Amino acid sequence: MRQDLPTLAQAKATAREWRQERAQQGEAHSHSAALEHVAQQLGFRDWNACVATLTQADARQFAPGERVSGRYLSQPFTARILRATPAPGHPGWLRLELHLDVAVDVVTSTRFSNLRRRVTGVIGPQGFSQEKTSDGQPHLVIDAKRPQPDP
Repeated sequence: MRQDLPTLAQAKATAREWRQERAQQGEAHSHSAALEHVAQQLGFRDWNACVATLTQADARQFAPGERVSGRYLSQPFTARILRATPAPGHPGWLRLELHLDVAVDVVTSTRFSNLRRRVTGVIGPQGFSQEKTSDGQPHLVIDAKRPQPDP
């Protein structure tokens, strides 16, 4: 088993850096050639195999039962992860199912409310969802620093 693998985002960044270094030396390489080079340096047969493995490794960074904090529809929360799986068709993105410690109101109206304790969202390598509210904030944001487990 491979140890100390980079995240998918780190592998892509390495490919960009390698391509830029080669361009400065007068060698032209396509982006796909740079990705293939990085995959081979990491010991994979090709970039597709590399992506499949790194995506699974990214998902394992969020284990069921682990505590996380962040914002859902701009409201702060702490929660327990129920499920973390790679998002189909989106390498490096994860589908998280969370059980919130305290329900959040998903409606901004003062006339009624809709409380939720269980939410599901897809987050990217940077820790936030692509979907945004009308004011431009991501629906789901997971903080980089995770809360400590309960004593």
